[in-house]
Amino acid sequence: MSIAIETRGLTKRFGGLVALDGVDLQAAAGETLGIIGVNGAGKTTLMNCICGLYRPDGGDVFISGERVTGQPPHVVAHKGIGRTFQVPRVFRKMSLIDNLLVPVLDHRASDAELTERAEGMLARMQLIDLRHNYAEELSGGQQKLLEMARMLMPDPPIVMLDEPFAGVHPVLCKFMIERIEEMSGAGKAVLLISHDLTSIYRLSTRVVALNQGKVIAEGGVDDIRGNPAVIEAYLGT
Repeated sequence: MSIAIETRGLTKRFGGLVALDGVDLQAAAGETLGIIGVNGAGKTTLMNCICGLYRPDGGDVFISGERVTGQPPHVVAHKGIGRTFQVPRVFRKMSLIDNLLVPVLDHRASDAELTERAEGMLARMQLIDLRHNYAEELSGGQQKLLEMARMLMPDPPIVMLDEPFAGVHPVLCKFMIERIEEMSGAGKAVLLISHDLTSIYRLSTRVVALNQGKVIAEGGVDDIRGNPAVIEAYLGT
């Protein structure tokens, strides 16, 4: 499998706080890499450094072998990364259709083709009947689905999902798990942050555990479940 995304020695500081301390990871096409850790472990900071929201203080980020370290978010996005956030960042005063058209404004396809693609994406997320509603009219879980659909509009080969199941009803959580399985099944590299370890263990090909900005364990699900360092990080000594 080809390496879709890689970090080498990624470091980020906020004053005297070292949020990331030399993080190395890789994710291949078609692989779901679960990223776990207690609050403050550095998970979201890692994603923010990868997608260009934060400029790392050290180390590098590579997309399909190309160095993208420190480039702004719109440049990184055009290299092939899609991203969702723990709290959905939708355009609240825009319709669902218009939300989906934003990331493909510079696409060569016709407006009719893009609208058809957007409607198909909303149907896939079971939001098609609400396509002309404002995004602010959706529930929190529906906004997460809308953000996921918007992320997929440019068909990025790499997707990063930050706590997609947080605050979501179990029925909707199951639906989202199925959509994530479709992403990896379509050959996308998926980076998944979640405190829902049941979902992490179901979806992940491999798991990386962070604690205090460092990778403390990496491996298959069975390796992580019983890893003493991971157990100590979550439960204490």
